Amino acid sequence: MGTSGRLIGIGVVIVVLVLAAAQATYVVQPGFRGVEVTLGKVSEQFKPEGFGTKAPFVTSVVPVPVRQITRQLDAESYSSDLQQVDVSMRILYRIPEGSVVRIFKEYAGDPFEALIAPRVHEALKEVTALQSAEQIVKKREEIKVKTLATTREKIGSLLNVEDIVLENITLSKELEAAIESKMVQEQEAAKARFTQQKAQIEADTAIIRAKGEAEAIRVRAEAIRDNPGLIQLQIVEKWDGKAPLVIGGGSAEGGNSANILLPLGLPATPSAPARR
Repeated sequence: MGTSGRLIGIGVVIVVLVLAAAQATYVVQPGFRGVEVTLGKVSEQFKPEGFGTKAPFVTSVVPVPVRQITRQLDAESYSSDLQQVDVSMRILYRIPEGSVVRIFKEYAGDPFEALIAPRVHEALKEVTALQSAEQIVKKREEIKVKTLATTREKIGSLLNVEDIVLENITLSKELEAAIESKMVQEQEAAKARFTQQKAQIEADTAIIRAKGEAEAIRVRAEAIRDNPGLIQLQIVEKWDGKAPLVIGGGSAEGGNSANILLPLGLPATPSAPARR
């Protein structure tokens, strides 16, 4: 074998060694766990993130994400009054470390498409079937909470469904118009009831005020009847000293009349000294 042949052989050996070295190592990125597969056999223990070694050419390490993932999902369901309801939502989920190997072995491809999406569809249909289309629109949060709880029950601990966000609930245009018209009528009826209650309160207040004034008049009348001199006393107390005023007292019969004589004209001024 010539020199050139030996050089080629050495080059081949070097290439094989480099490839073997490359095949003998792996790196699991942050947020992922590695599933080790050797000649079609899956290891029961996942590989943590970071650098590691493996058997070259016969072993591969498949990355599986364990961080939270958000996926869009559009679902169709029917209400209790048989109205079609289209729901657009976002699903937030993650794969627990303990489920990495099982998910890889038992659910081929994307676990969201294979496991989560069908369960969410099923849960949503069960929840919306118990509500009318109008209530589904009004009770968005309740629909979301019940759908999330039902989905978790169906999936179990295999995957963690963190949350379901209802982005949009769409009804037929005719049904939306009917619901809007009904809501407007309800608002107008509520306004009419408020106006009626306000008028009733004002009427009741006026009655109470009138009764109070009547009672006050009755009390004053009884006081005047029982005390004849009371009105004269009030007149004197309220006289301003300027207006001319002559007031007669009680009846003149029997010689017991009592007249109150107040000066006429302006208040009296000091008289001039008498001439001597």
